[in-house]
Amino acid sequence: MDRCPACEAPLQPDESVCPKCGMAVHEATAEFPPVPGPAAEPQTKETIDLDGPVLVVRRGPEVGERFYLESERLTIGRDPESSIFLNDITVSRDHAVLTTHGGSVKIEDVGSLNGVYVNGASVTSTELHNGDQVQIGRFQMVFLSGGGE
Repeated sequence: MDRCPACEAPLQPDESVCPKCGMAVHEATAEFPPVPGPAAEPQTKETIDLDGPVLVVRRGPEVGERFYLESERLTIGRDPESSIFLNDITVSRDHAVLTTHGGSVKIEDVGSLNGVYVNGASVTSTELHNGDQVQIGRFQMVFLSGGGE
């Protein structure tokens, strides 16, 4: 591996941590030819059967990861005890809180260093709507309200 998978910084063969972003770097795995198959359809609310609200990672580490918002209060952060664990140096240990009440979902920054952005605007607290883009550190997620809206 000659480049960091997170920030694309050049790496020396003996480095186990990226000197630029701090991400743990593992040796490259063996390469295998792709197995032919049907092309994947883009996932949208119409192609994902949702019973409730979800955050889907679209850019950054863990693309495709889904976080189902099934509790009234969910913590977001780099702390492994967080309800939504975002393992990246750009995320504060205690970064944000999501609260659900009566079908609405609210996100609140809890004093993070890099902030919370919704649709490109820095927010301290706001209600999320279907299709909103949520940025926490390098994680860009889309909020899908679910429930047949």
